[in-house]
Amino acid sequence: MSTALRNVRLLAWFNFCNDFRIYGPVMVVYFAHVTGSYADAVLILAIAKISSSLFELPTGVFSDKVGRRVTMLSGQVANIACIAAYAAGGSFMVLAIGAVIEGLSFSLFSGNQDAFLYDTLKDEGSQAQFPEHQGHLSSMFQFALAMSALSAAVLLVWVPFETLFWISLIPQAIGLGIGWFTTEPSRHGREVETNLLAHLREALIGFAREKKLRDLSVASMLGFALGEAKHMFYPAYFVTLWSPSGLGVASMMTHAFAAVGFRAAGRIIGRFRELTVLVWANSVGIAFGVANTAVATIASPAVASLSSFAFGPGVVAQGSLMQQGFTDRQRATMGSLVSFGGNVLYALVVFALGWFADRFGPQYTLLTAELLTITVTLMYWRLFSGETRPNVT
Repeated sequence: MSTALRNVRLLAWFNFCNDFRIYGPVMVVYFAHVTGSYADAVLILAIAKISSSLFELPTGVFSDKVGRRVTMLSGQVANIACIAAYAAGGSFMVLAIGAVIEGLSFSLFSGNQDAFLYDTLKDEGSQAQFPEHQGHLSSMFQFALAMSALSAAVLLVWVPFETLFWISLIPQAIGLGIGWFTTEPSRHGREVETNLLAHLREALIGFAREKKLRDLSVASMLGFALGEAKHMFYPAYFVTLWSPSGLGVASMMTHAFAAVGFRAAGRIIGRFRELTVLVWANSVGIAFGVANTAVATIASPAVASLSSFAFGPGVVAQGSLMQQGFTDRQRATMGSLVSFGGNVLYALVVFALGWFADRFGPQYTLLTAELLTITVTLMYWRLFSGETRPNVT
């Protein structure tokens, strides 16, 4: 087995363990229970994103200078620590500490994981297969989320919310062991001795020079902020329609359809242009989202899960375009710059939606977020109506 194929397989199982988080479907509900407020609950999430934003740029440079493997393992250690803090959290302060650590974990993974895969494939001249492999690796995230959601649905009948956090530490530890056996890819032009500010300046110049890449990045940031905020609020909406254990079932269905979408992403993108797929994926998500929040019914959680099929191809298409536009020397750093902007916007959006939810409820909060997402689709449509991809550096 080639080193690249071995890395890809190990990364797939690392992804599975990383997102096997049984607490996922009840995270916001648990935080609201501890803090007594949806606004405070989403503030914990905002702290994680703000923390991630502060760490994004130095960890992106860290990945480019020190290596993809060390960065990934460091992120997993931080991930284990943050889940332990959440499990022990009986107060806002302890949860906030966990959120800061989670932000560090987010920043170590963002930019690094796609760069790890791209560099691994480039070692064997197979970077053209990036969309297919990224789709398969990302599907492991979704399969893990689906299985952990099913586990949550079963366990919530007998155990309290916080126990789900403790149980989730087991697959995280296994993931750390799997990640240890990966192999660092070649550096492809990355230099160890580079001034931090000079490195960031060079990455920023890359965005300034490539208009298509810049516009795609802005749309990606806004889409990430709104998408993540909606994802966090859906359990608060679904719990008004189904029992708490039903949240696990709804989450399982959502992630199962998303996993299928990720697996099919490479073939879909191969047949259509990336930007075509982006516009389609966003349009499908908005159509289902508005339909399910404008009129609440007992079937809403089940119907909402159908839209997640389009999520995978959209994410992979966006990632493919980004990697084509990024330079080898700052691949992780440029990815971190995009994540930085997305996290800053997310922190602002999710807190505003939390305030809105305390006053008008989760249903109308989600409906508002879905309508705002139309702006992202229009941005992608503008890109789609011109050139089909950013210039490759």
